[in-house]
Amino acid sequence: MSARHRAARRGRDRKAEVLLPAPGRDRFHRTDAPAVAVAGGGIAGLAAATLLAERGARVTLYEQHDALGGRLSGARTRLADGTRATLSRGFHAFFRQYYNLRGLLRRTDPGLDRLRPLRDYPLRHSGGLTDSFARVPRTPPLSALGFVALSPTFGWRDLAAMDPRAALPLLDVRVPEVYERFDSLSATRFLQSVRFPAAAHHLAFEVFSRSFFADPRELSAAELMLMFHIYFLGSAEGLLFDVPDEPFPQALWEPLGDYLQRLGVRLRTGTAVRALHPEDDGRVTVRTDTAAHRHDAAVLACDPGALRALVAASPGLGTPAWRADVAALRTAPPFLVSRLWLDRPVRADRPGFLGTSGYGGLDNVSVLDRYEGEAARWAARTGGSVVELHAYAVTGPADRRTVQDRLLGSLHRVYPETRPARIVDARHAWHADCPLFTVGSHARRPGVATPHPRVVLAGDAIRCDLPVALMERAATTGFLAAGALLRAWDVRGQTLWTVPRRGRSPVLRALGAAARR
Repeated sequence: MSARHRAARRGRDRKAEVLLPAPGRDRFHRTDAPAVAVAGGGIAGLAAATLLAERGARVTLYEQHDALGGRLSGARTRLADGTRATLSRGFHAFFRQYYNLRGLLRRTDPGLDRLRPLRDYPLRHSGGLTDSFARVPRTPPLSALGFVALSPTFGWRDLAAMDPRAALPLLDVRVPEVYERFDSLSATRFLQSVRFPAAAHHLAFEVFSRSFFADPRELSAAELMLMFHIYFLGSAEGLLFDVPDEPFPQALWEPLGDYLQRLGVRLRTGTAVRALHPEDDGRVTVRTDTAAHRHDAAVLACDPGALRALVAASPGLGTPAWRADVAALRTAPPFLVSRLWLDRPVRADRPGFLGTSGYGGLDNVSVLDRYEGEAARWAARTGGSVVELHAYAVTGPADRRTVQDRLLGSLHRVYPETRPARIVDARHAWHADCPLFTVGSHARRPGVATPHPRVVLAGDAIRCDLPVALMERAATTGFLAAGALLRAWDVRGQTLWTVPRRGRSPVLRALGAAARR
């Protein structure tokens, strides 16, 4: 039976592609196990640490915060009513296309029983139009045709008004060729060239572009096209997704941390890596605020700002050109997560997650008690509800309190029944540590390999010539980074999966090829 057919039997898209690692030993012997430092305890660092430890390496994972998970971490707090609660950093969708991330989570949850599906992913514009993906077919090109047939924002007349030649590249997105052709163009300019209808532009594309924490006028068109391929025309997994049934620490990272410790990984949370110094013997010295430790290799799985600072503080690391490329990595504008504990429920028909556009900076609304156990237990006990508001890429002169108040006003517009609700407690978290993929930035984006053979990079800001994005890019680069080190030691890496690396069918590829002539 072929790998592709085995994928279909396990529930993956039958056209998902498998990437086999280079052949090698199953694992290190006790006598030759290297010591590897992993800087960063987010998804990328956890993926790298997991693979290295499973192969027998002696891993030390350094995480500057007190908890694992990176941008999916969480912290305990006590509410005004005395309840213990877990604060996270906002909503994250675990799409079915996230094969490598889901493979990481299966280490502690083989059946992914701690994930639950959301029935729909509605997108609402302030003008009153709402798109839904619940009834859209999953398999391309029926998915695109079904969206047109069912969408109130994209009709057959809109389809006829589009520029078909300008739209053809969407049918056969290839990596890295899509960057070579379209990274110099903004997402907005590409959609204008296609004559994509304005209403559908706001919903189907602006919501996606802002999930990259970017204004579509700044976002590279190549990134937008890659997303269209991953989630829509290139994959039969559809646009519906799963979410954890408890807060991220309890559902995901605490079990994975326990698993890593059983493998012998030393978890040093609350410990930031400040500098890295290559030694003459090929090893590296990792410096924290309080100590220096020598390792045989290192994985740098930091957010863009932390990576820039670390490299700047490590003058012996890399070449001038590579260091300049790291310094050029950009961080997206700040984003806000506001969580509200209300004294009454939202309407029973409200979805667990709603994407929004045109509501004064409000990008989505989550009703956590629809799917998260901790929030559901609070809501059941109090008769209230737990609502989370997200504002991505907050720009402009307004102060933070003004932005927070504006989001609350937008919630009242979206869900009017929340207007008379009393806020039992509220927590507002501001962060600015996401990568920004601006027009023309791909060529300078550093990849997994670095000029130092024993130092590799991982994370969602790192270049990866596979059709992956967001959390899946973090997990994939984490496995690739660990695999690059293992390959040098003749130890086998991780089998990876991706959505097809080109158009799904000969017909789509032939149409896409017409645009390249």
